[in-house]
Amino acid sequence: MIDTHVLGTAQRLGSRALSWLHAAHRDGLGRIPDNTLIDFADADNAYKPLGEVALATSLVLRDGVSGPADTRAARELLDGCWAQLREGDLLYERQLHHFTMTDPLETYGHFARAGYRHPPLEDLLDSLSRLRAAHAEEIRPNRRLGVANARRVVGLDHRPDWEALALGTWLGARPEPWAVNWMTGYDITHTVFHLTDWGARPDGLPEPMRDYVRDWLPVWLDAWAEVGQWDLVAELLVVDACVGEPATGHQGWDALAAVQHEDGLLPRDGDPVDGDRERVFLDHQHTAVVAVVAGDVTLARALRATAAG
Repeated sequence: MIDTHVLGTAQRLGSRALSWLHAAHRDGLGRIPDNTLIDFADADNAYKPLGEVALATSLVLRDGVSGPADTRAARELLDGCWAQLREGDLLYERQLHHFTMTDPLETYGHFARAGYRHPPLEDLLDSLSRLRAAHAEEIRPNRRLGVANARRVVGLDHRPDWEALALGTWLGARPEPWAVNWMTGYDITHTVFHLTDWGARPDGLPEPMRDYVRDWLPVWLDAWAEVGQWDLVAELLVVDACVGEPATGHQGWDALAAVQHEDGLLPRDGDPVDGDRERVFLDHQHTAVVAVVAGDVTLARALRATAAG
């Protein structure tokens, strides 16, 4: 049954978060420093935020459930992020010089989803996939799923054993639900995101894992909302939209809406939001991204359910 209260809250929350991101990027926040080189040591600080914005906006464009203003804002944001990556050249050069790194592929996948292509990078990725070294990189199991999904989105020849990859994750073991902590909470959410391609393939989550998530998601959501970890609350709401019929009610959405600022900023946690505008943006940009994704995939799930009914 579609909860119109949840849908209305999801639409407003996601739209306001997108507006906040759009205004920040329009004013020059979140830009890659002009002196950034392909050998930067910390990809998270250099261009991961751009990749996150690209993820959210590519999903808005993929799902087509937003209004004209939000669709236009998403396209403008994505265009700006692509331009900062020199239309893919920065990703290509980084992959060429650091051939076992996966972050260029993972970032590129978000742009490819929305039709931004860089043929030389795709040729390079296809060639590198034939190297044993490319598959020997030791990364977290849910991150390995992210790499596999990025290859699927880009359209590269790749036939992973999805079941084996899924079973290798924390969620795949279905541990005691009370053992979840902050880190494994994020492991759970990202395992679901990649197996379902952010809600587009709900059947990609194996049934035992889906049943486990649906049983315990309301409990986890209540726990993280109680302590004010809003970033993780938003991610758990994305999970709820990725596994089919929603397992949670409107409390999580209402709690998020209650802490969202008038300008669309969504705090990452219960700490005060302070500092200059750039510091505030860096601290809370990820939560805004997740809010956009949560609103989008929730509306898209409802549209699919309506079409199926």
